[in-house]
Amino acid sequence: MNQGHGLAPAERVRRRPDFERAYSSGVRIHARFMTLFVVANGGAATRLGVAATRKLGSAVERNRAKRLSREVFRRHKIGGGLDIVIVPRREMLDASFASLENDYTSA
Repeated sequence: MNQGHGLAPAERVRRRPDFERAYSSGVRIHARFMTLFVVANGGAATRLGVAATRKLGSAVERNRAKRLSREVFRRHKIGGGLDIVIVPRREMLDASFASLENDYTSA
Protein backbone atom coordinates (compact mmCIF):
# COMPACT_ATOMS: atom_id res chain seq x y z
CA MET A 1 0.00 0.00 0.00
CA ASN A 2 2.64 2.57 1.03
CA GLN A 3 5.02 2.35 -1.94
CA GLY A 4 7.89 4.46 -0.69
CA HIS A 5 5.82 7.65 -0.71
CA GLY A 6 4.23 9.46 2.16
CA LEU A 7 5.21 9.15 5.79
CA ALA A 8 5.64 6.00 7.83
CA PRO A 9 3.57 5.79 11.01
CA ALA A 10 6.77 6.31 13.03
CA GLU A 11 7.21 9.68 11.28
CA ARG A 12 3.85 11.10 12.36
CA VAL A 13 2.77 12.91 15.49
CA ARG A 14 -0.67 11.49 16.21
CA ARG A 15 -1.45 11.69 19.91
CA ARG A 16 -2.88 14.80 21.55
CA PRO A 17 -0.28 14.84 24.38
CA ASP A 18 2.49 15.01 21.76
CA PHE A 19 0.82 18.02 20.13
CA GLU A 20 0.29 19.64 23.54
CA ARG A 21 3.97 19.12 24.44
CA ALA A 22 5.03 20.80 21.18
CA TYR A 23 2.75 23.78 21.87
CA SER A 24 3.75 24.22 25.51
CA SER A 25 7.50 23.50 25.55
CA GLY A 26 8.47 23.67 21.88
CA VAL A 27 10.23 26.46 20.02
CA ARG A 28 7.76 28.50 18.01
CA ILE A 29 8.99 29.62 14.58
CA HIS A 30 6.83 32.02 12.57
CA ALA A 31 7.22 31.78 8.81
CA ARG A 32 5.32 33.40 5.98
CA PHE A 33 2.97 30.49 5.19
CA MET A 34 3.07 28.48 8.42
CA THR A 35 3.97 28.43 12.08
CA LEU A 36 6.26 25.62 13.23
CA PHE A 37 6.54 24.19 16.73
CA VAL A 38 9.74 22.19 17.21
CA VAL A 39 10.49 20.08 20.29
CA ALA A 40 12.84 17.16 21.03
CA ASN A 41 10.98 13.84 21.17
CA GLY A 42 13.67 11.63 22.70
CA GLY A 43 13.39 9.14 19.83
CA ALA A 44 15.42 8.37 16.74
CA ALA A 45 12.99 9.60 14.08
CA THR A 46 11.87 13.11 13.30
CA ARG A 47 8.08 13.21 13.34
CA LEU A 48 5.58 15.57 11.72
CA GLY A 49 2.20 16.72 12.91
CA VAL A 50 -0.09 19.08 11.02
CA ALA A 51 -2.75 21.08 12.84
CA ALA A 52 -5.12 22.49 10.21
CA THR A 53 -8.06 24.04 12.04
CA ARG A 54 -11.45 25.06 10.65
CA LYS A 55 -10.21 28.65 10.61
CA LEU A 56 -8.14 27.62 7.57
CA GLY A 57 -11.20 26.86 5.45
CA SER A 58 -13.29 23.96 4.18
CA ALA A 59 -12.29 20.32 4.57
CA VAL A 60 -10.93 20.32 1.01
CA GLU A 61 -8.67 23.28 1.80
CA ARG A 62 -7.54 21.83 5.14
CA ASN A 63 -6.65 18.52 3.51
CA ARG A 64 -4.72 20.31 0.76
CA ALA A 65 -2.74 22.24 3.37
CA LYS A 66 -1.97 18.97 5.18
CA ARG A 67 -0.83 17.28 1.96
CA LEU A 68 1.42 20.23 1.08
CA SER A 69 2.90 20.28 4.60
CA ARG A 70 3.62 16.54 4.55
CA GLU A 71 5.27 16.76 1.14
CA VAL A 72 7.54 19.65 2.17
CA PHE A 73 8.52 17.71 5.30
CA ARG A 74 9.13 14.53 3.29
CA ARG A 75 11.40 16.29 0.79
CA HIS A 76 13.41 18.14 3.43
CA LYS A 77 14.01 15.65 6.21
CA ILE A 78 16.25 16.82 9.02
CA GLY A 79 18.17 15.04 11.76
CA GLY A 80 16.36 12.70 14.11
CA GLY A 81 14.84 13.20 17.52
CA LEU A 82 12.47 16.10 16.82
CA ASP A 83 8.73 16.57 16.70
CA ILE A 84 7.67 19.25 14.22
CA VAL A 85 4.10 20.51 14.31
CA ILE A 86 3.07 22.69 11.37
CA VAL A 87 0.14 25.07 11.69
CA PRO A 88 -0.63 26.20 8.13
CA ARG A 89 -1.78 29.72 7.34
CA ARG A 90 -4.48 30.61 4.83
CA GLU A 91 -1.85 31.99 2.41
CA MET A 92 -0.37 28.49 2.06
CA LEU A 93 -3.21 27.45 -0.22
CA ASP A 94 -2.39 30.10 -2.84
CA ALA A 95 1.41 29.83 -2.69
CA SER A 96 3.57 27.92 -5.15
CA PHE A 97 5.21 24.74 -3.87
CA ALA A 98 8.69 26.21 -4.42
CA SER A 99 7.89 29.16 -2.17
CA LEU A 100 6.52 26.78 0.48
CA GLU A 101 9.78 24.81 0.35
CA ASN A 102 11.81 28.00 0.72
CA ASP A 103 9.65 29.11 3.63
CA TYR A 104 10.05 25.76 5.42
CA THR A 105 13.78 25.41 4.88
CA SER A 106 14.51 28.99 5.97
CA ALA A 107 12.46 28.46 9.13
